[in-house]
Amino acid sequence: MSKELNAWDKLSIARAPDRPTALDYIDNIFQEFIELHGDRQFSDDKAIVCGLAKLNGINFTIIAEQKGRNTKENIERNFGMPNPESYRKSSRFMKQAEKFNRPIITFVDTKGAYPGLGAEERGQGEAIAKSILEMSRIRVPIIVVVIGEGSSGGALAIGVGDEILMLENAVYSILSPEGYSSILWKDSSRAKEAAEIMKMTAKDLLDFKVIDKIIEEPKGGAQKNVKLMSENIKQEILTAYEKLKTIDQDELINKRYDKFRKMGEYKSKSYNI
Repeated sequence: MSKELNAWDKLSIARAPDRPTALDYIDNIFQEFIELHGDRQFSDDKAIVCGLAKLNGINFTIIAEQKGRNTKENIERNFGMPNPESYRKSSRFMKQAEKFNRPIITFVDTKGAYPGLGAEERGQGEAIAKSILEMSRIRVPIIVVVIGEGSSGGALAIGVGDEILMLENAVYSILSPEGYSSILWKDSSRAKEAAEIMKMTAKDLLDFKVIDKIIEEPKGGAQKNVKLMSENIKQEILTAYEKLKTIDQDELINKRYDKFRKMGEYKSKSYNI
């Protein structure tokens, strides 16, 4: 692993314009991917891609945050920042996966949910909260893969899983370092300092038991060898699924609940005054 890279270095790699997107991995990992569309309420928001795919003969439901590869695609996909329609769409297909007993794989890669006026008017906060609620009680295995920049509720909305995998140079945090430093210090220029304090790297999050496994990347980042990176992700998905498929559904939900309930626990010290 790239031990010499600090948090800001890893964030820069995660944000690199040529970093593989979710669709790059989907195309390389799965067979017979069929995209599904629409939330049946407002529109089909392209910041999240949903669909059905096969891997080694197993049928999966795929939920993936998708950034564009160029300016035109980024505008079309809202720079990977989902509107509430995306979360309602993903919740719809997660419930469909449960109905047909298909395991779910999500790919997390977003700067955050879109904060625009229209998104708020259409219930952005409610859509994120409901997505988290639905994921907490879906009765099929859920495997989450953080592939790039996982930030804020926009990432967590599809990040509630039984097994959480994270690429070596990906980041996962409550918000961006720029936002953190602007709120805490009123100075966005201290973003590099904030990145270190926020403990947003895969190594930090594994130590805190927020994630379960780090997937190593080629030297220089996943973009240096997309085929190899896709194969590494594929093997980790299959390994995780083999472990999860034998767990009883009630136990699966209880384990998922306990997993997230324990995050953030700390031990206080007693002082004699």
